[in-house]
Amino acid sequence: MRAFFRLTAVLVVGASLAGCATTSNPDSLAQNDPYEPTNRHIFEFNQSLDKHVARPVAVFYNHAVPEPFRLGVHNLLYNMDLPVTFANDVLQGEPSRATQTFARVFINTTLGLGGLIDFATKMGVPDHTEDFGQTLGTWGVGEGPYFVAPLLGPAPPRDLGGRVVDYGFDPFTYIRFDGYKTLGYSRAGLGVLDLRARNVTTLDEIERTSVDYYATQRSLYRQYRNSEIHNGKPDINELPQL
Repeated sequence: MRAFFRLTAVLVVGASLAGCATTSNPDSLAQNDPYEPTNRHIFEFNQSLDKHVARPVAVFYNHAVPEPFRLGVHNLLYNMDLPVTFANDVLQGEPSRATQTFARVFINTTLGLGGLIDFATKMGVPDHTEDFGQTLGTWGVGEGPYFVAPLLGPAPPRDLGGRVVDYGFDPFTYIRFDGYKTLGYSRAGLGVLDLRARNVTTLDEIERTSVDYYATQRSLYRQYRNSEIHNGKPDINELPQL
């Protein structure tokens, strides 16, 4: 079901891109954002939903739910995503990171009650995340034109397509049991809630200090994705030439 929704999202975004008017604004083109006028409208729509729905729910969640429970939910969701990370570690030719990911899954699924408790970190096994958008980036595939999708936020072609492929790596895409649909919906909803709740203060501060919040988020998204693609190491293509 989740795969269906992501595939639908890709089709919707593809249709949206086809129907978007491009701009000749040199500043937009310099930022590889040829659909900036449309992107800004979608961004405003997303911000309105966030202001009236997502943020209030996240704030309530942070105040009403004890931190240990919220941490357990986060750990569980994180552990469920690790098979995707493992697959992308392998595709990126990172055997040591793949071994770390496998160890985290094994330790936290067994000793950590399915992932509720992060014993792996306590045992010194480092954590990281990978997705197919990052894998494509390591293979040299460019981001493509910047695009903001309804509900999804920043969704340039490389990263959006990567999300769909990651569903193929997720074992929960194929597992069938009583209540598997409920699990899928719950996982998706809790994932959004967990992410928003963990970033309430950060996003508030970014918005408060931004002259152009749209441009700031565009820049931060690209910096974040570039850092993920290079595993936190400097991009040698962006280093000053001696």
